[in-house]
Amino acid sequence: MKTVLSTLNAKYIHTSLSIRYLKAYAAPEYDIELAEYTIKDPSMNIVTDLYRKGPELLGFSCYIWNIEETIKVIKMMKKINPSLLIVLGGPEVTYDTKEWMERIPEVDFIIIGEGEQSFKQLLDELHNEQNFANVNGIAYRENGSIHIKPQRNKVDLKELPSPFRFEEDLPHLSKRVTYIETSRGCPFSCQFCLSSIEVGVRYFDREKIKDDIRFLMEHGAKTIKFVDRTFNISRSYAMEMFQFLIDEHKPGTVFQFEITADIMRPEVIQFLNDNAPKGLFRFEIGVQSTNDATNELVMRKQNFKKLTRTVTMVKEGKKIDQHLDLIAGLPEEDYHSFKKTFNDVFELRPEELQLGFLKMLRGTGLRLRAADHGYVYMDHSPYEILKNNVLTFEDIIKIKQVEDVLEKYWNDHRMDETIEYLVSHVFATPFDFFQQFGTYWDESGWSRIGHQLEDLYKHLYDFLHHKKIEELHIVSGFMKYDYLRNQKYKPRKPWWPDTLSKQERSKIYHSILDHPLILGDEFAGKQLSEKDLFKHTVLETIPFNIKHYVKTGKLIEEESLILVHYDPIQSSTIVYTASSSELDSKVS
Repeated sequence: MKTVLSTLNAKYIHTSLSIRYLKAYAAPEYDIELAEYTIKDPSMNIVTDLYRKGPELLGFSCYIWNIEETIKVIKMMKKINPSLLIVLGGPEVTYDTKEWMERIPEVDFIIIGEGEQSFKQLLDELHNEQNFANVNGIAYRENGSIHIKPQRNKVDLKELPSPFRFEEDLPHLSKRVTYIETSRGCPFSCQFCLSSIEVGVRYFDREKIKDDIRFLMEHGAKTIKFVDRTFNISRSYAMEMFQFLIDEHKPGTVFQFEITADIMRPEVIQFLNDNAPKGLFRFEIGVQSTNDATNELVMRKQNFKKLTRTVTMVKEGKKIDQHLDLIAGLPEEDYHSFKKTFNDVFELRPEELQLGFLKMLRGTGLRLRAADHGYVYMDHSPYEILKNNVLTFEDIIKIKQVEDVLEKYWNDHRMDETIEYLVSHVFATPFDFFQQFGTYWDESGWSRIGHQLEDLYKHLYDFLHHKKIEELHIVSGFMKYDYLRNQKYKPRKPWWPDTLSKQERSKIYHSILDHPLILGDEFAGKQLSEKDLFKHTVLETIPFNIKHYVKTGKLIEEESLILVHYDPIQSSTIVYTASSSELDSKVS
């Protein structure tokens, strides 16, 4: 029986770990073909490709992000070949299984929960007696009725074969994210999360995991993401793995982890700060809310003071980037409470701050008790909330406006110095800046169109001009500085009008050629020619002493010169600065 396992990933760079575990566990008795697509691929293209593979049994791994598109593909495939057997699995169909069997009559089987053993047992029955009552952890149809057989025993993770040794995957390792798990389950009971349903944490064989990581690195894997729900729940285990990755990593490889920050001991962080190469590790930390009453309602234990200690220590170490998550819409967290949560977390200045919205996932305690907090949410995936008893839909619209500009202006790091100055000196709080700018952005219609980099600078300037802020000239200087220093190549036309005439610019350039030490020893040592200066540098003035600000963080309103060199040989961008008074004194 020709068997194909498929899934629709959110992006091309993602890979499905689940279908690879199924393929590995079913071997060698069954040779399974894998077929991955994305949710952006046209359904007809997916169906055409699957049809050409000639499956007799076709399985899909289902999640909130792909279920609706997957259903379209299933229905088309079944119309083309009514004898085709369709199997679904994954977290989205593990709960409310009977409802899914009724909703999609084209589906013949659903694998419930952990799928390795159940799927192989299903294959055994399909190839033999077809007595599906013998298979635990499946839903199936018989004589017009739906039958559900719950799972019995969990698979022994230490016995699972590696899902990473398939020849067809090797050419793609360097271009895609490789997901790996060293444990399953979670020790916590957060009521908005599916992981809270599985009691206890089980571990894979450590040495097998290490061998897999060695294999992946040897074959070019660059981004390896651990999907363990709490990688550092066991300090000794985490330390062993951190040490292994530090000792045996290959240059250019990045490892990402989900960690629980408030249980991470300072000595562990100090070890990483002292020993980890910069950029080797990346931490994802779910904060979700700093409201203690809200956390208690969702059975989430969190010590924000200890979390702050961890995030601060990691940030000061300058070795590990951190991605912090917030969830808007948790119980009894109204707009003003969420504003406080946002400001509390932004104060930590994470490299990324993701603002998400509560999704009422099937099987979670929060969905089962949705009426207790007046939740109204989407009937279809991703089941995102529309309102609750303390958060109106209008409030959600406003927070989504914050999310839009937060992603573009903070997480993408296009203008760090500018945003830092705005949130620290111009607006009352970071949330106030992102909210007011986000509202202006939305009302201007910019959320519905694409944008070039220059547009983002112009839009921010337009907003600040609209707000009539007194410090606009200072902010404009920061924007010029950020724009020029973050370019890889000399920009053809900056987003602002020229502030220097050609004659003034030429005069300054010749002064620099005659007195290169104005811009410091490093610049003078480059011995740039007149041709190099005009071809590979940009000259601009800003209304404050940028050298003093970068060094001390304090602003002196004194005109300053910046010269940005886009070095074509070193492929680097370097900013040189001098105050206008320094320039005038040296020249005179």
